[in-house]
Amino acid sequence: PVLSQDDLFHHFSQSPFPAVRARGEAIQSLAPCPVCAPEPRAEPKNVAFECPDCGWPTHCTEEHWKADEEHQKYCSRLREVNEDEHDLRSGRRLREFELPGPQDSESAISFANWDVFWYTRNFSSMDTERSRRHASKLLTYPITIGSTIHQYSNLTLSSQRLTPEGSRSLAALRSTLHGPMGTPETEEASASKPQMRIFILGARAESSLPPHVWEQLPLLFPSALFHLYFIGPQVSLPRPPNSGPATLKANTLPSTSSEASSGPKPEANTEPPKSQEEKPRARSSLELYGIPSYTVPYTPQLTITGIQCNYHEVHAQFQETFDPYTDLFFLFSPGFGFPSPNSVNEETGQPLLQVASPTEWGYDIPLLLTTKCPIFVTGFSPADVERDIKSLSTAPGVAGEFDWVITPGENAFGSEKWEVADFDPRVMVKTNWGIWGMRGKRRDIQ
Repeated sequence: PVLSQDDLFHHFSQSPFPAVRARGEAIQSLAPCPVCAPEPRAEPKNVAFECPDCGWPTHCTEEHWKADEEHQKYCSRLREVNEDEHDLRSGRRLREFELPGPQDSESAISFANWDVFWYTRNFSSMDTERSRRHASKLLTYPITIGSTIHQYSNLTLSSQRLTPEGSRSLAALRSTLHGPMGTPETEEASASKPQMRIFILGARAESSLPPHVWEQLPLLFPSALFHLYFIGPQVSLPRPPNSGPATLKANTLPSTSSEASSGPKPEANTEPPKSQEEKPRARSSLELYGIPSYTVPYTPQLTITGIQCNYHEVHAQFQETFDPYTDLFFLFSPGFGFPSPNSVNEETGQPLLQVASPTEWGYDIPLLLTTKCPIFVTGFSPADVERDIKSLSTAPGVAGEFDWVITPGENAFGSEKWEVADFDPRVMVKTNWGIWGMRGKRRDIQ
């Protein structure tokens, strides 16, 4: 290993890894000093001094670092993230990333929490909190989906997280995902089943996960077939063949922090994640969708398609095919309640909320509600979940047009790793902290 386990703490500027040093430089170019910021000056100074306790650039000078009593409240979290980043690059064998294969048909999987899931799914033992953070960050996207729609989900009527409408929606999906009661769930049973289509809209970091990580989702459902659609302007596309290696580029946000780019932060990087390596058998789908896209038939159970556009641009190609028994939508930290950086209310001059903005979700959500398929949404904090839900009450074409499927609350399979924003290291969130769900309202004809 490059670093031993007792040598993981390094100041960003003195890190042995270029990517960490580059991130430190990005923070220094973006983040304002928290002590300067409240002062009545035109422009607060950027951070330059690295805290000796956490290693992050946090203040403009040592004097301001000493004067800031608030810093001690989150310094330990920053040090934890610092050591995690160096551990990932330390060269040790990362057993937490060695993912299990097919599940024993005689063993049931529990979705009570991460610990029980890892045990019943036969993962390597997660002996340290650091291993838990690494593994939960990697798996939060596929396991959040799987734990929501599985018949053994921890979101139930008895826990008051699942509504009666939601119970009906999930019963329809589970009739396709699982075989009849008492029959073995085997790959052969999927031969006569339609594909489960999961549309992951506004995809960012989740679209750049390696396919073998997403394969953990169909492995939870041996008798089902899956087609994942990543749709969004920031979807990561495979690198073209024969292209040179990707150049090192410091993100202005954590590289896998899907949620942090939801906010109205002008410093945030709005470019798609860096191109993935060319996947085996990846093929362009440009002719099919008329938009930059790709399709990967990764395994007989799993096909992945990425489409780099807003959802409403391709809705017409799917609208006649939606079926509540086979289709659902997932939106990971969509930022409904944040002000739009691109659209304003013509009457008030104030920015529109993203849920109502034509450049973000304004056209998309009403279209999703017309499908009557369930829509599941995550948030990166209690405040983020509350902000998104409040925004629905004023959104045209959304307010009063949906039924709850899952009531808002904590997601047992959110990431346990803090994601730190480069534009302000005081901003820390956890990917997929909470989850809720809705569906287009059904009106009975008398």
